[in-house]
Amino acid sequence: MNALAATNRNFRHASRILGLDSKLEKSLLISFREIKVECAIPKDDGSLATYVGFRVQHDNVDPDEVNALAQLMTWKTAVVDIPYGGAKGGIGCTPRDLSMSELERLTRVFTQKIHDLIGTHTDIPAPDMGTNAQDLGGSLGREAATGQGVVFATEALLAQHGKSIKGLTFVIQDFGNVGSWVARLIHERGGKIIAVSDVTGAVKNQNGLDIVDLLRHKEETGCLTNFSGGDHMDPNELLTHECDVLIPCALGGVLSKENAADVKAKFIIEAANHHPEANEILSKKGVVILPDIYANAGGVTVNYFEWVHCQCEGSHSKTAVVRLTHCLNVMKSFGHILSKKGVVILPDIYANAGGVTVNYFEWVHIQCEASCLCHDAKGLGSLAGTTGRKVYDIPLTMGFKSWTLSPLEITS
Repeated sequence: MNALAATNRNFRHASRILGLDSKLEKSLLISFREIKVECAIPKDDGSLATYVGFRVQHDNVDPDEVNALAQLMTWKTAVVDIPYGGAKGGIGCTPRDLSMSELERLTRVFTQKIHDLIGTHTDIPAPDMGTNAQDLGGSLGREAATGQGVVFATEALLAQHGKSIKGLTFVIQDFGNVGSWVARLIHERGGKIIAVSDVTGAVKNQNGLDIVDLLRHKEETGCLTNFSGGDHMDPNELLTHECDVLIPCALGGVLSKENAADVKAKFIIEAANHHPEANEILSKKGVVILPDIYANAGGVTVNYFEWVHCQCEGSHSKTAVVRLTHCLNVMKSFGHILSKKGVVILPDIYANAGGVTVNYFEWVHIQCEASCLCHDAKGLGSLAGTTGRKVYDIPLTMGFKSWTLSPLEITS
């Protein structure tokens, strides 16, 4: 079963549970647009290389896989209540075989080829597997966002079962961007990571790996092998290694009907997309599974807040900043006068500014909602609900400006 068939199967199962009309179900399974482009670039050695790229807008480097991922993105943004539809793209290449300049040329050519069909109010490509903030941009915090979201989701699931990260044993498959951040954050919270793997190999330590040392070792050597703080293990045995929590963070489909029966973990956090046949076997064994469309939604959540601030950047720079500067100057004048009399007074222009502050955030979300509606964005969620959930502790950088909103507390 390929990625698209697996995704469609999961959706049809959910559709039956929800009692969706058959016409609505069929319309939701059909992508809005599929794009295939040929990207020719000069290599560093002077030769010419060609690569095939795809972009699928749902509301898809194998077109079926990208189509499935586009569809999953629609369900993911609905789950976390973000006003986006789903889209996904990719280029059939091996990034580690290309130099930085070749990757830059390939990214630019691909972007040029799909330029007319993407944009701020239409389709916004974001970093994913094999790419990063350098390739496609991204706010501060975006690099860690998916991994951090996985850890927040893990904490919420464990809390429902009367447990916490501290003291539990974890196995993490893949030590790339997502997996390394998951490992770092779980280690900081007192979790015991007993095995990790990536494309270079796997390492284990039943007493717990020192993740800080392991991160340093990988940065210095580029691999997990020969790490002095653990023992080598067969990467193929990692998914069935005994632990409390298994977190696959690499390619989707690593858990299948062939290996699901041998999994010993009590909880599985789907940081990578998984096979429905494996999930059926695992569920019958009593394994608790946190679905991918919730577990790995941290990245798109941060993308959304970056987009919100991009829409409102002009107001920050031209109106709000001037007004705030004027208010601060007035407050300084008050302070100078009153200090001579020994009176400490908190000026009204600061003390009662809470109302206009909330008005501002309401205005921000109205602007973004209107923008979505004008451009036929799909999957529009409740922006008021988003505002009430305190999900603002994301430092964002747009050009030369920086904002940090707090606190970060996803409570629903």
